[in-house]
Amino acid sequence: MAKPKKTPRPKAQTPKGFADYFGTDVRDRNDMLRAIGEVYHRYGFDAFESSAVETVEALGKFLPDVDRPNEGVFAWQEEDGDWLALRYDMTAPLARVYAQHRNDLPTPYRRFTMGPVWRNEKPGPGRFRQFYQCDADTVGTASMAADAEICAMLSDTLEAVGIPRGDYVIRINNRKVLNGVMEVAGLSGDDKEAERGIVLRAIDKLDRLGADGVRALLGAGRKDESGDFTEGAGLGDPQSEIIMGFMQAKRETGVETIARLRDLVQGSNIGTKGVDELEEIAGLLDAAGYGSDRVEVDPSVVRGLGYYTGPVYEAELTFEVTDDKGRPRNFGSVAGGGRYDDLVKRFTGQEVPATGVSIGVDRLLAALRATNRIGTEAPGPVVVTVMDRDRMADYQAMVAELREAGIRAEVYLGNPKNFGNQLKYADKRGSPVAIIEGGDEKERGVVQIKDLVLGAKIAETATHEEWKDRPSQFEVPRAEMLAKVREILEG
Repeated sequence: MAKPKKTPRPKAQTPKGFADYFGTDVRDRNDMLRAIGEVYHRYGFDAFESSAVETVEALGKFLPDVDRPNEGVFAWQEEDGDWLALRYDMTAPLARVYAQHRNDLPTPYRRFTMGPVWRNEKPGPGRFRQFYQCDADTVGTASMAADAEICAMLSDTLEAVGIPRGDYVIRINNRKVLNGVMEVAGLSGDDKEAERGIVLRAIDKLDRLGADGVRALLGAGRKDESGDFTEGAGLGDPQSEIIMGFMQAKRETGVETIARLRDLVQGSNIGTKGVDELEEIAGLLDAAGYGSDRVEVDPSVVRGLGYYTGPVYEAELTFEVTDDKGRPRNFGSVAGGGRYDDLVKRFTGQEVPATGVSIGVDRLLAALRATNRIGTEAPGPVVVTVMDRDRMADYQAMVAELREAGIRAEVYLGNPKNFGNQLKYADKRGSPVAIIEGGDEKERGVVQIKDLVLGAKIAETATHEEWKDRPSQFEVPRAEMLAKVREILEG
């Protein structure tokens, strides 16, 4: 009789496209989100959290190449036949929330939200299927002042988290201008929707692929280094050159760029309206003190998602970092957004103007770490060692006293037989101080306090025998434990 096959053990590995985050990563992210939230709050935006799960119908088909309900998103079908999915961004859920609660919300409604989103896309280096976003949106006003305010707030946010002026730029454009250019190039009309979508995504990849790569996507298509082929828009050379001319319309000043865009969209009403809106936003920002050193008009910004209807903007970090192969490169985009006046209309049947921005939290965090602006190791907890299992209550009383004083502390909860292992544990935790109270110390009413930071420095240059006589360990009365720990930590 054949032996039954053993069930194989599951592999202890993170799924492709996902990541695990430990103490420092989580703390740094929370600190950064707190700083961002303070700026948003100062601008009058209210905090909000929505469900991570939406109906596929509510999310809509705004991700590229979505031909079936669960392509591009993580989706599943309920027993009643409905398709549900994890949100792929924070904006589509906002449209549903506003349509559902609009009678109870102020108009305009200003909200910010933070949390993970999920995209069922091919993972790669730096490209994850789950990542954090931090959004701020204004719903219910068509005023270009709302868009200008978002750009100003984004500028203030980058500076608040540690990106100094000169290391970033907010680049703004208008999808209406691009629509005007497409009209001039003969790409308007419902029958050209597929080509327009490919053109939008191609332009959005200019920084990564360069002009030649974009030109290939405007034409027959492009094969990447892995051999994957991306189908192009199939435009002829004259049409492609019109689009490339739009992308290369940036001039020395915003005034000159706007003038060049007016020339490109001559004969297109929608294009002219887009240029007018760009000019208004630039004027409002300039009046508020956000000049070209912080915000600039750049026609190459289009944003890849399909729901934008007007102004679009992107925050780019301009300093250089080194890539995996040791080559210098600009860090690139960490945030983007724009106006999406038709999104709520899908639910209400009535146009509701809206605009907003989304910060790629993980990318911004990576930028701060790359420039040593965040990520310094925080000290671990004070560790109270255990010399006698039967006196655990005494040790717990010590950590309680430390915690009440605002000091991070814990009792060693492993096997206390080997005291050396307790100190190894404290070292692995990054503990600055260890507290020791054996039977002898208990009888004499004292505790031993080890300054582990100083001890480590001494150990680098001194023998173990020399260590014993150095002032990295102190005996103090039990009543003075808290004061001595404070003194060491503050020192």
